[in-house]
Amino acid sequence: MDGVLIDSTPAVARVWRSWALAHHFNPDQVVERAHGRPSMATVREYLPNADHEAENRIVERMEIEDLAGVVPLPGVRELLSSLPENRWTIVTSCTRPLAEVRLRAAGLSIPENLLTSSDVTHGKPHPEPYLKAASALGYPASDCVVVEDVPAGIRAGKAAGARVIAFRTTCEGSDLKAAGADWVLKNCSEISLLTFDSGLTLALDHHA
Repeated sequence: MDGVLIDSTPAVARVWRSWALAHHFNPDQVVERAHGRPSMATVREYLPNADHEAENRIVERMEIEDLAGVVPLPGVRELLSSLPENRWTIVTSCTRPLAEVRLRAAGLSIPENLLTSSDVTHGKPHPEPYLKAASALGYPASDCVVVEDVPAGIRAGKAAGARVIAFRTTCEGSDLKAAGADWVLKNCSEISLLTFDSGLTLALDHHA
């Protein structure tokens, strides 16, 4: 979702920078570590002896309240409107309340099979999120294409057996390729749907 469908990078950075400074951590390092992972994973890593549930609720509340600049990325509305509703979903490291708030803020619909950190035991880079999402759509993960923007998500998609398109919205292309991305694109504007009769056929522009 974040970095693929929605540009929430400024909001994510503001929240984690504020949290890091409050706990006297390096804010740049914390922001980098927090991208694309469940917030609980970052909280546990930096505050191993804290009340993780309570601390995570604080972070989530900050994220839900900071929606400034949360907008859809280029090409998102066009691509999603072209796809059959039952053939795609969102797999995000956000909690369900945060995911729904951000999708509404960006003016995007909430898919029926939305899968969030609230729905899994192991977050990305573990394959569980993508295996569950593929199952919910009724397809083996090997027949699915994952679209990601960070190495943890790419590794999760590849470990699930899917092919992965990565966007250069959050990380350098070299980091995306090193994580195993099959294709590296700019954003959704470089993906278009050709057919969806027997199977989805996608056209990719300027891919490497």
